Amino acid sequence: MPIAPGAAVSEFAEAMQQRVQQARKALAEAESAGDAYEIAVAEDELEDALRLARAHGVDTG
Repeated sequence: MPIAPGAAVSEFAEAMQQRVQQARKALAEAESAGDAYEIAVAEDELEDALRLARAHGVDTG
């Protein structure tokens, strides 16, 4: 079955939105726990996810 032309883009956008959402959640949890190391890791992941999303025109809310 052929893939619709916009399907891959839509799946990518969904995956990026999910990655950003998970990174935001991880950051909030790390901040709540006061874990400086986990905060740094979560901030890096969130920055990376947001950078990739912006580079590909994905709206992350």
